[in-house]
Amino acid sequence: MTSDKPGKERVKLLNRVKRLRGQLDAVERTLAEDRECADVLMLLAAVRGGINGLMAEVLEDHIRLHLLQDGRVPLTPELGEELIDLVRAYLK
Repeated sequence: MTSDKPGKERVKLLNRVKRLRGQLDAVERTLAEDRECADVLMLLAAVRGGINGLMAEVLEDHIRLHLLQDGRVPLTPELGEELIDLVRAYLK
């Protein structure tokens, strides 16, 4: 990430991190309360999904901001979009 990221988008990403922190806190509470394994697993799956979504967003931004601009890397917009689709599919 660089300062190229607009303020509104950066705030969105930071809010996602805060939600993830809250989800991890819930995992910790659930473990401390010795609750059912199924409860812990459900919370962990939510955290994993949130982290994967955040990673996909940051990777997508990186590709758009640094690989598809100013001709610095010889990627066509179509190839860049294909790369984004592959990354998104991999992280699901």
